Amino acid sequence: MAHILITSGPTRQYIDPVRYLTNGSSGKMGTCLAAACLDLGHQVTIISGPVSVDYPSQAEVIQVDTTDEMLSESIQIFPQVDGVIGAAAPCDYTPLIVADQKIRKTGHGLTLHLQETPDVIATLGASKRDLQWVVGFALETDDQRFRALTKLESKCCDLIVLNGPSAMNSPDNNIEVIDPSGRVISSFSGNKTAVAAKILQTIQSTLIR
Repeated sequence: MAHILITSGPTRQYIDPVRYLTNGSSGKMGTCLAAACLDLGHQVTIISGPVSVDYPSQAEVIQVDTTDEMLSESIQIFPQVDGVIGAAAPCDYTPLIVADQKIRKTGHGLTLHLQETPDVIATLGASKRDLQWVVGFALETDDQRFRALTKLESKCCDLIVLNGPSAMNSPDNNIEVIDPSGRVISSFSGNKTAVAAKILQTIQSTLIR
């Protein structure tokens, strides 16, 4: 049995106390992956951004809000697990300045200056020990395989799951699993429950010892 960490859902980066940047990630893929892990007898810890889905009761769930919080919790948990599946879609940008009060409308629009947030999976991949493994997700709109392979290499992943924007907040997904050589070792489409089971079968046969 392996102890598997799953990151799931979106994160929020606040502009002011009531407004934030985020994306359409729903956490559906994360909860399906958790269920698939549990079905195979593995222990599961989930670090989740704000979602409305229900995670399996057998999984430990750690709730976070921002990308920095997801990174901090992941860094603490990662040394205790055998591998991580990075299914979350952390917000990639954060305002340079966060207002401490609600920004009022002035009729002149609003200009935001943004900086990149830290990359959760890249940070974990760079620190993995021997026998630990990292599976990333890449949601791409163009040059999909090239961009997915680039992410696999830059984030020190052992496998990467490629999907497109149609996966966001959808019950279905269409994925390819790519290895470090650039080879597509698995491809599946269908509802996320079935797709998650296929992804776990691939991870089980290639990474879990």
